[in-house]
Amino acid sequence: MKVSIVDYGAGNLPSVERALAVLGAATERASEARQISNAQVLVLPGVGHFSAFVAGLRARKLEAVIRDAHARAVPILGICLGLQAFFVSSHEAPNEAGLGFLDGDVRSLPERVKSPHLGWNQVRTVKIGRLLRGVAADAHFYFAHSFAAPVNEYTAAACDHGFPFAAVIEFKNLFGVQFHPEKSGATGSRVLRNFLDATR
Repeated sequence: MKVSIVDYGAGNLPSVERALAVLGAATERASEARQISNAQVLVLPGVGHFSAFVAGLRARKLEAVIRDAHARAVPILGICLGLQAFFVSSHEAPNEAGLGFLDGDVRSLPERVKSPHLGWNQVRTVKIGRLLRGVAADAHFYFAHSFAAPVNEYTAAACDHGFPFAAVIEFKNLFGVQFHPEKSGATGSRVLRNFLDATR
């Protein structure tokens, strides 16, 4: 099974590709609508600004085909900004619409804490899910973000930095992580393996 990594003109594609290759996954960079229309598994990596992310998808005419893939129950993993794009909107770019797969808005981290939230932090399980299967309860992951989705009904694990935010999301064919599994060592690799296992 090939993993299609959405290429919208930004994002941490090489490190995600390497992390998946170590697990034996074949990957392709999907920058055209036809590739996503034929995808069996999608990964939405993300770094940068929410508006640039949305603009990159729009410029390549990828929004509609990603929504169609979701409707067809294609497994989709959103990483960092990719997870945030699952929601209706983000305070980072209030005039831009997210993909709208999940209700709610992504909001900025509080001014009282250091932002961006950069480095290792521990997550805590909210409900049993597939991505953290076999991961130690005290596991730490690497984060790099200034915005986050509040804990909600889709949250499988949370993290705290100014407020509790969704660190892992699972809902039907949607999987999302606010941290970067490709930068989180063996524990992050286990999360990616669990995602691949969930797609089979």
